[in-house]
Amino acid sequence: MTAPLPGAIAALLYLLAAAAQLGVLQGRLSIPRSWPIAAGLIAVLLHLVAVSLQMGTPAGVDLGIYHMGSATLAVVAAIAVASSTRNAAENLFIGLFPLATLALAASLLLESPYDPHPLATGIVAHVLLSVIAYSMLATAALQGVLLALQDRMLRRHDLSVLRRLPPLQAMERLLFEFLGSGMVFLTSSIITGFVFLDDFSVGGLIHHTVITCAAWIVFAILIWGRYRLGWRGAIASRWTLSGFALLLTGYFGSKMVMELILGPQV
Repeated sequence: MTAPLPGAIAALLYLLAAAAQLGVLQGRLSIPRSWPIAAGLIAVLLHLVAVSLQMGTPAGVDLGIYHMGSATLAVVAAIAVASSTRNAAENLFIGLFPLATLALAASLLLESPYDPHPLATGIVAHVLLSVIAYSMLATAALQGVLLALQDRMLRRHDLSVLRRLPPLQAMERLLFEFLGSGMVFLTSSIITGFVFLDDFSVGGLIHHTVITCAAWIVFAILIWGRYRLGWRGAIASRWTLSGFALLLTGYFGSKMVMELILGPQV
């Protein structure tokens, strides 16, 4: 099997699930909530198959920016689908699944100059922890956007869509669940990075590490503010999005510069 076939089917299912959930949210479509979840689950599984086929090469693991972006969005989608089975998180599909489709299409159609090579076990562990951390915190950022929109509708007394969303308290609880889990993995990722990475002067690792640590501080302050000062609503959303913007810049921003602007990196 080659990556384009499962990737194309996954992209189609992502878009169908997102469109169906949008129709449900707008009140234009009445279907069982299990349908978009089932379509999303199949799409995620096929997406992960495509990612594994792309990243596993005879020369080693391909960590090029497009493949890493696709892998991260696949894990984000997996987290959203898993969360929707026990929480009302399927509204995340509306924004997330089109992003996953774009990332998947980029990985299938574009090539980065990254040179695949074998990786030590410790580095593989660091990469996996990083992907899970970024995915958890990306899901938190999407939840933060949804929470901010819900808070805005509540202040404007716009009940047309608001009545189809879960209560604000439930949305906030889910946001901080994602944040808490993401912080566990981000902390583990930072620790393994310091333990297993030998030369921080290679491939922009210094910039990546500094910005990632700054993001960790932002998320830590937000969690502290939540439990000590009662931060919620728009404040929680702004801090979440600020921290994720730093995280996104620290990894994918640095990777974009090193791969696509400065040229191939080993």
